[in-house]
Amino acid sequence: MTEQFNPNETRAHVVVVDDEEDLCELLTLRLEHHGFRASVEHTIRGGLEILEREMVDAMIVDLRLENENGLDLLSEVLKRSAELPVIMLTAHGTIETAVEAMARGAFGFLTKPFDDRELLQKVRHAVERGRLAREVAGLRRIVGGTEQVTRLLGTSDALTAVRELVARVAPTDASVLLLGESGTGKELAARSLHELSGRRNRSLVTVNCAAFPGELLEKQLFGSPGGSATWSPGLLADVDGGTLFLDGIDEASLDVQAKLLRVLEERTFLPPGANAPRTVDVRVITASSHDLRGAVAAGTFREDLFYRLHVVPIVMPPLRERPEDIPVLAEVFLSRAAAQYSLGAPQLTHEALRVLMRHQFPGNVRELAHLIEGAAILSKDGRLLPEHVLAVLGSSAPVEAGPPSPEPAVGVQDLPLATRADGELRSLREAREAFDHRYLEEVLSRSGGNVSAAAKLAGRNRTDFHELLRRHEINSADFREGGSKQAAQAEPEKNS
Repeated sequence: MTEQFNPNETRAHVVVVDDEEDLCELLTLRLEHHGFRASVEHTIRGGLEILEREMVDAMIVDLRLENENGLDLLSEVLKRSAELPVIMLTAHGTIETAVEAMARGAFGFLTKPFDDRELLQKVRHAVERGRLAREVAGLRRIVGGTEQVTRLLGTSDALTAVRELVARVAPTDASVLLLGESGTGKELAARSLHELSGRRNRSLVTVNCAAFPGELLEKQLFGSPGGSATWSPGLLADVDGGTLFLDGIDEASLDVQAKLLRVLEERTFLPPGANAPRTVDVRVITASSHDLRGAVAAGTFREDLFYRLHVVPIVMPPLRERPEDIPVLAEVFLSRAAAQYSLGAPQLTHEALRVLMRHQFPGNVRELAHLIEGAAILSKDGRLLPEHVLAVLGSSAPVEAGPPSPEPAVGVQDLPLATRADGELRSLREAREAFDHRYLEEVLSRSGGNVSAAAKLAGRNRTDFHELLRRHEINSADFREGGSKQAAQAEPEKNS
């Protein structure tokens, strides 16, 4: 069966700009056979005009058009739509043209005659990246305004699994227990559960149980006696028909736990001073940063309530276990800080991102948000640099080596990648392969063997990065904790 591209709603639109009619026909047939919608233009003007008329997900541009240069079209396209991925196509596949195309912002580079599988893989990846870039741009506009962002952001497998579980559970009225370290986004998950449910048009009330010691939490939830100076119907009455989110449920007293169990099992509670129970229609979502099973064993948490809340447990992964999400989160938080403090649009530099990727983030996503906010305030000239991040991290920053000593001038004989073990000079292609191998090992070492994080550091698509590792016979597991190896031990000696 032919693998089809499956976008969420409509077929991805790919525009081909080439002056060879036979090639355009071939590309159109291949793309449409694999589920894309293809349009063809033969000139730079035509390529630009279609951008004004239609939504485009990716472009394939020939480097040499009749009397025109495809690189000029690339530059004009990126001026109009910086998020639009452009794949350059040429029969003149030299290193120089490839470097120039990538330097100007091309997504990828294909040489004619191209391989059908490689073409389709490039196009799929281009469409995915373009849509993700537009999504991030949209999120920047949202976080810069007054709307509440309730989406769980990230592309990691761990967070994708959480989003899928939230989407499956949200339409039901099942009790959900959110577990995970402080700052992992449990409240955001609760908001997502509410907004994806049939109760989305009713109230969502959040209560931090730790903020109401002793009997205060009980009064907050179930009300105060009628006729008293502090009379209140309670939050359960207020949220009738909606969702109640109890954060830090392990901080609730045993009395409150007993009453909450009745609400969950019978949908009723007895207001203080009342003679008859009151029926309430409410969905209860709870959260804890601690081990509830341990609390049950210690006698501070009711076992029957634990199992009643534990119908659907959702564990929020800590940020250190999904470092590939740091770049997207950092960009969104940076846009939010820029809007809040009127900072324009600061650029998160690759050097600053590397510092972020090395940090363990014990405070998780909340810590990252505050870190980016502080660094953004310190940034100047529209660039967020490593020193801005390190200034906010302070004593928690990773220990860095001192500044390197000035390096003396070197000749080719001093460059280890330029020569083989026997001292013979490698060919340019062999030296480039050796460099690529060493670079892949270095980026895996810095990311702790996490391929997704390494791909982002290298500025590559994760699938492409996996293919590079396969071609260079590098196992990412060797670079995970306890298995890292020195690049020098694995220096390739191909074709030697």
